Amino acid sequence: MSHRGTGSCPLHLAAAIDLPGAHEAGPYTDLALLAEGGALDFVTLGDSFAGPGLDALAVAARIAPRTGRVGLVPTVTTTHTEPFHVQAAVATLDWVSHGRAGWNIDVSTTEAEARLFGRRTAAPREELWREAGEVADVAARLWDSWEDDAEIRSVATGRFIDRDKVHHVDFEGRAFSVRGPSIVPRPPQGHPVRVVDATAPPARETAARHADVALVRASSAARAEVARAELRELAARFGRDPRTLRVFAALDVDLGGGEHAAEPGHGGGPLPTAAGSVYRGGPVDLADLITDWHRAGAVDGFHLTPVEPRRDLERLVNGTVALLQHRGLFRTFYPGSTLREHLGLARPANRYAVLAGEPS
Repeated sequence: MSHRGTGSCPLHLAAAIDLPGAHEAGPYTDLALLAEGGALDFVTLGDSFAGPGLDALAVAARIAPRTGRVGLVPTVTTTHTEPFHVQAAVATLDWVSHGRAGWNIDVSTTEAEARLFGRRTAAPREELWREAGEVADVAARLWDSWEDDAEIRSVATGRFIDRDKVHHVDFEGRAFSVRGPSIVPRPPQGHPVRVVDATAPPARETAARHADVALVRASSAARAEVARAELRELAARFGRDPRTLRVFAALDVDLGGGEHAAEPGHGGGPLPTAAGSVYRGGPVDLADLITDWHRAGAVDGFHLTPVEPRRDLERLVNGTVALLQHRGLFRTFYPGSTLREHLGLARPANRYAVLAGEPS
């Protein structure tokens, strides 16, 4: 079963704006605004219990009022956290950003991180990613627990909600149980965009079942295309329309190597390293790589992590993206206002309204 893409499909671009050592939201906002100037689909903010740093979701909430179009996708782990609170926080970010929120789903694997909470010991990745899938599932159910028109806000009658349009969620997972409804009305996007790094095998099933965007690290267009086909075929096996899964190549980029020449040995493309696929060269060569991979139908887009955040993101936007726009391969403005619109993804119907035979 083949789901090979074509170069005629829209190209999607995203970038990480991680700033090790930054202890306030201002520098992150500057990078998000730079990405927005290039019409990138979204920016990601990494987070982990394993080291110091700001809370990614809180930083995204600070960035939201200062930006107007770019999607905001913080990492929020599903290990050691309460699923009910995670989904409410992500839904709140979607409201604060007027429909631009995403959620990069991740797990926490080390014993040192487990000791921070003292509630459980470290577990195998396979087990943690199965749990992450259940968290993604219950989050979607809780986002749907309020129908879109559940809020009445009638001063005359004193009614805030239509109780018939707020639904109870009873979910029993392997490691947790949730009783709903949510405490936050249904997000503007219906479901904020869920992102999963599907490079490692334990994460692939969760990505295929629940992700809107899957990230894969690959050192060639051929390998990226194989990963994309496998993920989409797995999604179809789980009953999804595989066209609703966007697959991005994830590359670390070092654009300090000059305007044109890629580093010797790269041949204009990334080299596999212990840390993943790394591209070193200039903005023009990177534009050529993106053009070639996209026209070959290997991926739907690219998630790029600058090695030197400020320098490389500026060169990415003002060099690579500008050239792709000049070639007519990437948009020059946002045609919509939500992250789902940027990605060409429909707003999901509310499962409970559909079950009741009502319009979603």
